Amino acid sequence: MSLQDFARDELTRAGLFDEDSDYGGMLGESVMKMIDVFADEGHSGFSAGMAISIFKKVASYEPLTPLTGEDDEWVDHGGGSFQNKRCSHVFKDNGNAYDIQGRIFREPDGVCFTSRASHVPVTFPYTPTSEYVDVPAQPTQGRE
Repeated sequence: MSLQDFARDELTRAGLFDEDSDYGGMLGESVMKMIDVFADEGHSGFSAGMAISIFKKVASYEPLTPLTGEDDEWVDHGGGSFQNKRCSHVFKDNGNAYDIQGRIFREPDGVCFTSRASHVPVTFPYTPTSEYVDVPAQPTQGRE
């Protein structure tokens, strides 16, 4: 079975081409376009894994190399507050860099959330990472 046949079958089984699916079936078509381009590249098993890994990172706005902290990596939001251009969850206030997703809290049912307690200090070079911290279930009031 070709990659295109496999992908189309899986996307069909998941209902991603259906008009009543998210985005009216366009998600399935969009993924098929990417599968077609990927299949046309003719990757071997080894290079396919590398290409998928790199694509996933850049398509998810994740940096491929460590952040340097150099001036050209920052967007000035005024008042001494900066956001990293290469990793949107890294900030710098008054010269102190921190990652707002350094800790991700996970409840027993798998629900994850961040809070002020998620902020971790950053020193450069920095490869963004998140530590998952298991916590007791939180009250459901206000959550949907």
